[in-house]
Amino acid sequence: MSRLKQNRYIDRRTAKEVNLKDFIILIKKRFWIIVLITIITTLAGHFYTTNNSTPLYQTSTDVIIGSEAESMSTIMVMVTDPLVMNKVKENLGLSQSSGSIKSQIEVQRVDNSQIINIAVTNTDPQLAAAIADSTAVAFKNRVANILEFKDVQILNEAAVNAAPINGNQNKTVIIAFVFGIIAGTGLVFLLDSMDDTISKELEIEEVLGVHVLGTVSNMNKKKLTAQQTKQKQLEIRGETVDVK
Repeated sequence: MSRLKQNRYIDRRTAKEVNLKDFIILIKKRFWIIVLITIITTLAGHFYTTNNSTPLYQTSTDVIIGSEAESMSTIMVMVTDPLVMNKVKENLGLSQSSGSIKSQIEVQRVDNSQIINIAVTNTDPQLAAAIADSTAVAFKNRVANILEFKDVQILNEAAVNAAPINGNQNKTVIIAFVFGIIAGTGLVFLLDSMDDTISKELEIEEVLGVHVLGTVSNMNKKKLTAQQTKQKQLEIRGETVDVK
């Protein structure tokens, strides 16, 4: 019984080694397909990133609300009030609507303190800083006029941030590169599965149902010249031995 198990183990191991060898030979044979598809997908990813990815710039300013303010949530809502946005539009001479300006602004409270952070995201870093500063000033004036609350101070002006927040565009190119390798390898195996050419002794035995007694190797001019040279060398060596 142990002998039978040993034979089965040897057969499985031999089949595994043959399959692995066939895979390596197949990839080497059509490696150019993998390289070509990888180059195409990588270039496509780079082209897409260059032409369709708009850089976005973000900056912010901080406003501090005095301790007399009882409802921070109400005051935070007033930062993007339509009247405030219209004032920003008027001060900067913008052509975009107040709703569009509002969509670029994010207001949040800093660690449950009296500080409100006004962040602006725009395709123009200088315009983003200008909108942030103008929003802070318009908000301060609006609160003073409506609520008669003057304990609002602007802590700092928005700085121009020259680095885009979506600057990591290499990620798309890397994904395209990996996809090209996978797609190219898959195409190589697909083409091999569609190839009906008989190239192995095992396939001949399976199709014809007979054992292969011998094979004729594929000869070309290079192989034939090398074989003739080797044969002449053997003849010369044989003659040398006879002379001795």
